[in-house]
Amino acid sequence: MGISLSHRRYEEIKRIIVDLFVKYDVTCVPVNGFELATKMGIKIIPYSAIPFTKRYLLFKKSEDGFCAEKTLGEWYIYYNDEMDYGRINNTIMHEIGHIVLDHSEDSELAEKEVRFFAKYALVPPVLVHKLKLNDPYDIADVFDVSFEAACYALSYYRKWLQYGSNDYTDYEVKLLHLFEIA
Repeated sequence: MGISLSHRRYEEIKRIIVDLFVKYDVTCVPVNGFELATKMGIKIIPYSAIPFTKRYLLFKKSEDGFCAEKTLGEWYIYYNDEMDYGRINNTIMHEIGHIVLDHSEDSELAEKEVRFFAKYALVPPVLVHKLKLNDPYDIADVFDVSFEAACYALSYYRKWLQYGSNDYTDYEVKLLHLFEIA
């Protein structure tokens, strides 16, 4: 069935995201991965900026994008700029997740963590709730994500409603205040 994250790890990742948003003053939707990466000092390079003769190496590594540390603490995110914006933004956030969560190698666990990182950072369920969004078209529109990502976000929001506490967590309250939707 594959590897799964513990409830504790999910909670840690959510707190990391909210702390990141506080630190870099992310205060509105849609969350822009480019803006966050720039504020973090990460250089963002589109595949099209690489000479055509070497571009195949990028696609060999990943169709969507990847991150690389050139020198200690100097990060680059390379991304396929032929994709649509929603997918590119998700890729950028996915790679920010690898950097922030300090993944040093590719693994099933690392991928699971960053897929969750990107999903939660781009469409936090507490914001979906406060904005009273209950269909994927509205979520896609407000959060500027793909329809597929919006469907996943809606599914996650419904689980959040069903299994979450009746009270907001401290990090959810912080997120609502940050986005001024409290």
